[in-house]
Amino acid sequence: MSQATSSKFQSFEALLEELRDKYEQVKLGGGVKRIQKEHEKGKLTARERIEYLIDKGSDFLEVGAFAADEMYQEEGGCPSAGVVTGVGYVSGRMCVIVANDATVKAGAWFPMTAKKNLRAQEIAMENRLPVIYLVDSAGVFLPMQDEIFPDKEHFGRQFRNNAKMSSMGIVQVAAIMGSCVAGGAYLPIMSDEALIVDKTGSIFLAGSYLVKAAIGEHVDNETLGGATTHCEISGVTDNKFDSDQDCLDEIRKIFDKIGSPEKAGFDRVEAKAPGITGEQLLERFPLDRVKPYDMHEILAGLVDGGELDEYKKDYGKTLICATARIDGWAVGIVANQRKIVKTAKGEMQMGGVIYSDSADKAARFIMNCNQRNIPLVFIQDVSGFMVGSKAEHGGIIKDGAKMVNAMANSVVPKFTIIVGNSYGAGNYAMCGKAYDPRLIYSWPTAQMAVMSGASAAKTLLQIKVSSLKKSGKEISPEEENMLLNEITAKYNNELSPYYAAARLWVDGVIDPRETRRVLSMGIEAANHAPVKERFNVGVIQT
Repeated sequence: MSQATSSKFQSFEALLEELRDKYEQVKLGGGVKRIQKEHEKGKLTARERIEYLIDKGSDFLEVGAFAADEMYQEEGGCPSAGVVTGVGYVSGRMCVIVANDATVKAGAWFPMTAKKNLRAQEIAMENRLPVIYLVDSAGVFLPMQDEIFPDKEHFGRQFRNNAKMSSMGIVQVAAIMGSCVAGGAYLPIMSDEALIVDKTGSIFLAGSYLVKAAIGEHVDNETLGGATTHCEISGVTDNKFDSDQDCLDEIRKIFDKIGSPEKAGFDRVEAKAPGITGEQLLERFPLDRVKPYDMHEILAGLVDGGELDEYKKDYGKTLICATARIDGWAVGIVANQRKIVKTAKGEMQMGGVIYSDSADKAARFIMNCNQRNIPLVFIQDVSGFMVGSKAEHGGIIKDGAKMVNAMANSVVPKFTIIVGNSYGAGNYAMCGKAYDPRLIYSWPTAQMAVMSGASAAKTLLQIKVSSLKKSGKEISPEEENMLLNEITAKYNNELSPYYAAARLWVDGVIDPRETRRVLSMGIEAANHAPVKERFNVGVIQT
């Protein structure tokens, strides 16, 4: 390894070390003391419950690990939005697991908690995966009730989804392993089966204090809504268990007897190792976001055998469109080419920019993948669409719209990995969050925004200075430079992949070497949902 390569690799290692450190902190939830308190009650934590429940040695793909990262600081923070969600295997069946983290504000629901729960339900509905709810929550975080209670994508939407999933035949099993209060009580009871842990699990619309205040009745929580009450008197829950472990064992028994699902029929053969090692993949990806590189070299580290079957490889060269295999699964890949390329007319095209010919090629390729029932994978490192008079006269808007139309109407599942830049309309065309990718993850090198930090900061500075001048205030070059630095720092913070992950614009930030695993599990999940819609791009200019 050369000295330059070694230095670059160590720099990437610094990013990965930050990723590992942040994730280890997230896994502590509300902290060591809170974890100890749960153990003293005889309870497992959310992550311990998941680890016990899933098949030994199997993968668990966490979704939203960094949700609410550095948000709600005035309220003491809300690590991982107070809930652990993801896709795993229970008794050999792939499923979605949602586990409230009682170490974080007693599992109370913050606005991002609701968004994260809804994302988990969305994954289950899109992929027809059964759901397991491990309930342990104090209900809505009352100081922020106006941000979580009444709107369409707020707290109540999860119960609507409960009902919708039931009608779709999606199995839902709930285990009440701690508090389950007020409106939250509907979630487990709208599931197919509701289990409860004796002495630690409780479920009621109003706790003993509220009951006393509302109707004057004196009653303790166990009598009001404990396991014995609901299993022997009300019939609200189905069976009670002596411990978390016993309850989780019962869930495994339930899943051991669920019938086989339909399949979408996506093609899979025996997997091959990628064309290069994970370490070589890190070495070949430049940390300098303006430095060109050949995306083919990156794809070699993602696809089986490094083998690509390119579509129109000599046309529209700033987008690579190719069929390949990832962990044995057949996929169609649309990836931004970052190196400067030369067209047949001798014109130079900037890497990472989508031109008319590239957009036209991608639209046709997406149509072909839909025709052949091949899942689509978008690898984003995009600066946006080409601008300027030549591009406008050449119909860039029309060709860009054609690509967006084909991508938006695609009926085969889509997956997105953001490896570098994700700016402006390029984010949209390359299947950003707004276009329903089944999963969307980013590398630690990713940046998402309307435009790059440098361009945005200069634009925002011009607006600010103009506004100040209109109000009669003149600023010196030194003050202007200070203002630019402040704007740049704020904007660069918002470019961070963790900023995006905190708000669930992406499902998580991953080590690039985990990309194949993430995509493979995503396609396996999607294979549970047969494609029954007909691909139709609607009205489109040609």
